[in-house]
Amino acid sequence: MNTFLIILIVFVVLGGVVYYFKSNKSRFVDFEEDDDRYRIDRILDYVKNTINDFLKANLYEMNMTREEFEKRLQNKNELRKALKTCIYGDINAKMYVKSYIRDILLKSYKIDETNIDNVIPFDNPNELSIEDKFEILLYTYKKKYDLKALEVLIKENELDQPKYIDDDKEQIKYVITSEEIGAIYLEKVKKLTSFDDKLNVLVQKIYQKYKGFGVIDEIRDMNIDGVSGGVSGIPSSFFQDFNYEGGSLNSLPMSYDSVWIFFKGKTIHLEFLSFGSEKELKRICKNIYRYNNPGQLSETNGYKVNEMKDGSRVVVARPPFCESWVFFVRKFDSAEDKKPEELITDKNNGLVIECIKWLIKGCRVTAVTGFQGTGKTTLLMSIVRFINETFTLRIQEMAFELHLRKLYPKRNIVSFRETSTVSGQEGLDLQKKTDGTVNILGEVATAPVASWMIQMAQVASLFTIFTHHAKTSSDLVLALRNNLLQTRVFSNEKVAEKQVADVVNFDIHMCRDITGHRYIERITEIIPVSQDIEYPSNYKDGETLEEIMRNFADTAKEYFTRVTDRKTFEVKNIIEWDNGEYKAANPMSKSTYQKICEHLNQQEREQFSAFLKENWGVLYE
Repeated sequence: MNTFLIILIVFVVLGGVVYYFKSNKSRFVDFEEDDDRYRIDRILDYVKNTINDFLKANLYEMNMTREEFEKRLQNKNELRKALKTCIYGDINAKMYVKSYIRDILLKSYKIDETNIDNVIPFDNPNELSIEDKFEILLYTYKKKYDLKALEVLIKENELDQPKYIDDDKEQIKYVITSEEIGAIYLEKVKKLTSFDDKLNVLVQKIYQKYKGFGVIDEIRDMNIDGVSGGVSGIPSSFFQDFNYEGGSLNSLPMSYDSVWIFFKGKTIHLEFLSFGSEKELKRICKNIYRYNNPGQLSETNGYKVNEMKDGSRVVVARPPFCESWVFFVRKFDSAEDKKPEELITDKNNGLVIECIKWLIKGCRVTAVTGFQGTGKTTLLMSIVRFINETFTLRIQEMAFELHLRKLYPKRNIVSFRETSTVSGQEGLDLQKKTDGTVNILGEVATAPVASWMIQMAQVASLFTIFTHHAKTSSDLVLALRNNLLQTRVFSNEKVAEKQVADVVNFDIHMCRDITGHRYIERITEIIPVSQDIEYPSNYKDGETLEEIMRNFADTAKEYFTRVTDRKTFEVKNIIEWDNGEYKAANPMSKSTYQKICEHLNQQEREQFSAFLKENWGVLYE
């Protein structure tokens, strides 16, 4: 009887062990018999399960010393924190997770010099995918140039040059092709031989599929202007009603085949990269915006605007609000420490730079305008250096983008932004109580923000600098006027218009040509037209009745003109860009000169006067 029970127990235990191993097959690797062990997805599953097992392990059930327990507990907490924060764009957390993955591959999965080529065919470039070649290329450049690797790769190989679209010799686009990456790989790398280098490439590949941002993971870290995904190709939802006469639908690029970068004013399509599936694109969209818990991206809340830990601005949208899953990352670290002469490079650039310097030193309310990607924010960040060091700066933004404390750490600067619980108006009301001298608005894009800007410029600060998307200076004034009417700050159109013209003094308008070259198209003075100008009375001096009546008719005409079409402002370009060169146009008004001088010391006034005389030939007293 006892023998029977023992045999029965043994069979039960063995059955349980067999069942456990079968049900957890993915967690174990048969290093001798499993031919699939070298597949990336198989390694990825193993890494995930290993990390999950480590985090779920009950340390209290293990027979450890107190020192071992505390060490293991600390490791668990550090890993758990790193796994959470690496998706926020935290490079340090990313490096920590990658080091853990590296240990798993070496110590547990037994990746070594003899088998690593079975995972990625480093020894045979012909078998490498174009994605593999790019990742190896970027890794090679990163070893030498760090976060400038992609910039150097593009510039060194002239990958940012325009290309004709197919056979159409009239249309050009910016694109980097598979053929270009393949040729550069053969020229620059040929073959990766170091085991350490191979392992680092493999670790990055596992990481970006696990906690990273897929094929854009390393790209996002680079010093570029931005990266986006899902913005071209056919959304999967279109296939229900899409009629394609040119051939198989399978030949068309999908939305998840879309990777674009914004590089030095150019939007470049990385045609050789793809997220591989809509599921992968969705994973990235759901993770990339989550820094500081901004709320859930859902069908009812179809978009999110947030920043990442490194200060990058991220916008994510999803169906049904958007036709496909998309994300946009706008980076600002490439503008760090850029002096105006590095940004304004055309002939006679000194004229523009010095003019801007005097506008800022003279405390003029100045708008930096232009369409997206022209460099408005970058220029604004740079010209802050001209603001008097004694002035305190208060910044209002939708999302933290300027990061002026990073550029000017010794200055008195505080930035505020809107949140779900604190409105922009409340933020500005608070600013009035923080001894701010200069107010800076990252972007005036909505009616409430425009209203706040006018308020701040009037009563709460010495002067204001802001950015706007207006095409002309007149458009700027009219747009701000309409914003004031929209928010019911004013009900009379002419009164609102005059208010704007009285507040905004100058417009620095940025442009970008088809090659991506950025320049200042013009600097424009906005001059309020006085409503107190007396009507002409020369009819009183007429010697004949005919002359008196003619002069009186002119006076009547002037009266009816003012009543029916009264101008509240006029615009005057003081500097213009002409065929690659900056030229002095019209001199600034005497009243503006006098107001600027009020904020300058004697030496600065003399320098400013000399600047005007040298370039415009005017000498105001």
